[in-house]
Amino acid sequence: MHTYPPPAVTFVRGEGSRLWDVDGKAYLDFLGGLAVTSLGHSHPVVADAVATQASTLLHVCNLYGNEIGPEVAGTIDRLMGGGGR
Repeated sequence: MHTYPPPAVTFVRGEGSRLWDVDGKAYLDFLGGLAVTSLGHSHPVVADAVATQASTLLHVCNLYGNEIGPEVAGTIDRLMGGGGR
């Protein structure tokens, strides 16, 4: 079942804010993966952190908790100057 029209472009690689399609044409990623890649593509620190986490626990249903989620949320809150709400 298709929920979207056929893609206008198929990307095969990303680095920083740029993406490349199957023909090697470069694009500027203005959407940031709809907010999931706001730090860019293939950042080595992010890639290492993802690999480390994936080797421990990749994902659980949102109905269940995990140890890292609240820690990450707290770190983001502190970095953004939040009050720990």
